[in-house]
Amino acid sequence: MPIPKDTPSVDRSLLRDDVYLRLRDAIVDGTFKPGEQLRDSDLAAWIGVSRTPVREALLKLADSGLVVTQPGRSTIVSTIETQALSDARDVVAAMHELAVCETIGKLTEVHIDRMRSANSRFQKALEAGDAIAALKADDELHAVPVRASGNQALQAVLDRFGPVVRRAELLRFRSSDGQASLERHTKLIELCASGKAEDARRLAFDMWKSLPSSIDSVAQPQSG
Repeated sequence: MPIPKDTPSVDRSLLRDDVYLRLRDAIVDGTFKPGEQLRDSDLAAWIGVSRTPVREALLKLADSGLVVTQPGRSTIVSTIETQALSDARDVVAAMHELAVCETIGKLTEVHIDRMRSANSRFQKALEAGDAIAALKADDELHAVPVRASGNQALQAVLDRFGPVVRRAELLRFRSSDGQASLERHTKLIELCASGKAEDARRLAFDMWKSLPSSIDSVAQPQSG
């Protein structure tokens, strides 16, 4: 496994969740490619932590479907499989629909402003051709109703199945379909602000359901 040249500078007290997020993002953005073998010792050296949080992160990544691992054997970055992507996409769509249902009419101006701010960053990222920044802004936008719901079970489901879907999202933002996502974001924010529950619920679901569900329609993520 080749170690990226740009070694991140981190605090030695980095929590295991931070290690998980660092590795998750490296898989989603293509730093570690499908089929690539991951060694916990190399990853620990790259991030600057002990092997224990790396091993814990790899187990969590396996549970999310981003890696395939067996105790005492190799850990491999998974490919985007049609069924896994389709299943995860449908579950994630339902969870975001639920988040909007639980919060519509309860979102404050602060919540709406956060969504608008995230959408503005999303637009700037698209204009700059920065799909990674667009993905981050998209995460921040959709996280507003999720967090506002206070539903920990909903969040747990998204934590498990969201990473697989993020790979498809990144591919969308690297394509011409990113503009369509911007328009959907803007409409969703307007519906949430006006309290139009049924329309907002439907759009929240459709936004995620519209992601490609077939490996034939999605190229594997590339580095950069």
